[in-house]
Amino acid sequence: MARPFLFPILAALALPALAGCGGGNAPEPPPPPSAESLAAIEDAGGAPRDQLGRAIDRIFAEEAGRTDALLILKRGKPIVARYESGITAKTRLPGWSMAQCVTGLMIGQLVSDGRLRLDETPPVAAWQRSGDPRGAITVRQLLQMRSGLRHRDEPGQGLDSDTERMLFLDGRDDMAGYAEAQPMRAVAGRTFAYSAATPVILADLAARALAPDGSPEARRIAVAQYLDNRVLEPIGLTSMIADYDRAGTLIGSNMIHANAPDWAVLGEFLRRNGSVKGAQILPRRWIEFMRRPSPRNAAYGALLWLNAPRPAGEDMLWPARASDKLFACRGEHGQYLVGSPDQLLTIVRLGWSEGEETAELHERLGELLALFPSN
Repeated sequence: MARPFLFPILAALALPALAGCGGGNAPEPPPPPSAESLAAIEDAGGAPRDQLGRAIDRIFAEEAGRTDALLILKRGKPIVARYESGITAKTRLPGWSMAQCVTGLMIGQLVSDGRLRLDETPPVAAWQRSGDPRGAITVRQLLQMRSGLRHRDEPGQGLDSDTERMLFLDGRDDMAGYAEAQPMRAVAGRTFAYSAATPVILADLAARALAPDGSPEARRIAVAQYLDNRVLEPIGLTSMIADYDRAGTLIGSNMIHANAPDWAVLGEFLRRNGSVKGAQILPRRWIEFMRRPSPRNAAYGALLWLNAPRPAGEDMLWPARASDKLFACRGEHGQYLVGSPDQLLTIVRLGWSEGEETAELHERLGELLALFPSN
C-alpha cells in the first residue's frame, strides 16, 4: 500500500501532463476569414482558400491604410475581386506613378513607328546648344532613369521635391519645360536616379513627334488621339483617362485614372509580352526591353520595377520571396500593379496608405503573393 506522504508528490508530478491534455498552452487558431473576403474569392487559384481569405482581410485592415480595390487575375481570369464601400468595378481610381507604365507603352509605339529613336538625343532646343551636357542624353537613358538630370525625388522632401514643384507649384503650367530646364548632376547614362519628372519629358517628346511646333491644344489632341488609337483601345483600356497640363503635355508621370479591371488588363498585357488574344499590339521586343534590368539598377527596367534588390534603400518588390521574373508598376500611397509570369498572376491594389501603413501593406502583399504556387 502506498504511503500517505507520496500522494501530494505524485499529484504534483501529474500536473504538467494534465495541463497539456487540457490544451491550456496550445496556440490559438487563426481567426476565420471574413464573409466579405470569402465572397470575394471566385477561385482560390491554387492558394489555400482560408489563408487567402485572411490575407485579403489583412490588406483591407486599417493598419495597411485604406484599400479601395483588390483584384487578382490568374491566366487572365479574375479570381478575386473586393472593393471598399462606395467603390465598384466601374470606379475610376488614380494609379499615381503607375501611369509611367502607360507612358512607356506609348513611347514604345512611337519607337516602333519610327517617330522616336532610342539612342538619339531628343529634340529639346535648350539641350542642343554648344557645350550643353544635356545634349548627350538619349531616349533610352530617360526610360531607364539614368539621364543624369538633377531631379530631386528623395523621400521626405515634401514641397521641395521636383515632383511636387512640377505638379503643383512653379512647374505646373509647363511641366516638361520645368523638368527639362534642370541642370545635370551626373554624366548622362552613368547613374540611376528615379525621377517622376522624367516621364513628363518623355511625354513632351511624344508631343514634339506628333505635333511639331503645335499649339498646346494641337499637342494635347495629337497625343490624346495617338494614345487612344495606338495604345488604350487596342489593349482594351476603355475606362482609362489622362490629364494634360496647360502646355498640352500629357502628365505621364502621375495623372492617369482607370477602374481596377482596366489596371489589371494593363498588367496582363505586360505579362503577356504585349499581346491581346493572340494579337501582338506592341512589338514583343519592346515589352522585353521594359522588363530587362537597366545597366545601372537591376531593380528597374524601363519605367517598370523589377524583382531584384535595390542598390540602396528599401526593396520596391520582394526579391527574397518571389521569382526574379516578377515585375510591377508602383504608385505613391500604395498603388500596386504586379505581374508574376511564373504564377500566371496579375494583382492590383488601389487605395491610400501613408507612412508606416505603406511598409505594412507591402509586407502583406508579399504574404498574399506567396500563397500562390508557380505553374
